[in-house]
Amino acid sequence: MDKLITELTDGRKAEIDGMSREAMCRLWRFAPPGHLYFDTTQPFFEYFKKRFDSLGGFSPEISKQIDGDE
Repeated sequence: MDKLITELTDGRKAEIDGMSREAMCRLWRFAPPGHLYFDTTQPFFEYFKKRFDSLGGFSPEISKQIDGDE
């Protein structure tokens, strides 16, 4: 991960806000290790997690759907 990217910009917020619940679940499940949004030392994780939870997070149905697609 690029340690220079630490600011949660309006562009990053818009990117996260524009993701569907399914897209967020896919990213959560299949993102490579060290993905910027899942580094808990960065502000991206908290913002992503709050949005993800507001959409309902994972459900058994979505888990089955995305696991079946891969």
